[in-house]
Amino acid sequence: MSFADSVWVAAVLQRGAMLALFVAVFLVAKAVKELATDYDIRAQLTGRDNPAVAIALAGYYLGVIIVFIGAYLGPSEGLLNDLLVVGLYSLLGILLLNVARWTNDHFIMHTFSVRKELLEDHNAGTAAVVFASYVASGLVVAGAIHGEGGGIVTALVFFALGQAALVIFTWVYDWIAPYSLHEEIERDNVAAGVGFAGALIGIGLIIMDAVSGDFIGWVQNLTVFVVDFLVVVIFLVLVRLFFDRVVLSGADLNREIAQDRNLGAGFLELTISIGFSAVLVLII
Repeated sequence: MSFADSVWVAAVLQRGAMLALFVAVFLVAKAVKELATDYDIRAQLTGRDNPAVAIALAGYYLGVIIVFIGAYLGPSEGLLNDLLVVGLYSLLGILLLNVARWTNDHFIMHTFSVRKELLEDHNAGTAAVVFASYVASGLVVAGAIHGEGGGIVTALVFFALGQAALVIFTWVYDWIAPYSLHEEIERDNVAAGVGFAGALIGIGLIIMDAVSGDFIGWVQNLTVFVVDFLVVVIFLVLVRLFFDRVVLSGADLNREIAQDRNLGAGFLELTISIGFSAVLVLII
């Protein structure tokens, strides 16, 4: 076998092994989710055709995928070592995503029962926020485990900081909006849930960028995190002003969402928030 052939075979084996690892991680994530959930997920999905549970579950699985990608990206240190590192960080990410669910229920949407809204009301607006909180948390975990110089301790610390930032952001968002975010979502206002979901994912992208990269030292990395979070707060105000004055010129965004429950306006806010965040991450 020539050198080129051996390199090709090694590359195929590595990719096949990583794909097998991803399947294993996905199955573990599914089992953990079922164990951590106090209701029958399959019955909700197929027996009751509950779209809210399906949307929330989709966010969880997307968060798992994002975590796996974050663990996978980076310099290779040999197949066996790569499998071990990616596998362990992916398992850690699965556990942290389930912690993020608790954070969402008790701090982000703390004024009502998320479980009731999903199971009894089939509230798609609540489900959209749960979806986004999983995705945003997955982005934070992916950023925390990506890069060199850190480890599990730094990943846990920056995950906790990222969760705190998401909670604080929720308070700021609710304070800026002239309507009560929690009341609108509890009233099955899907537009409010979708619009806020876009903001959460957008902030998750920026926090991911703030916590990713090589770990240099606590002072340096924490300084970057704080600065980026302040940018997030300013960014939120600017995006809503831009959306209201430019994208929906001649219309009131808050009225479209709170009074008219305009789902189209909610999706536009979601798109603008994620898009602007992605551009901001590329620039800063």
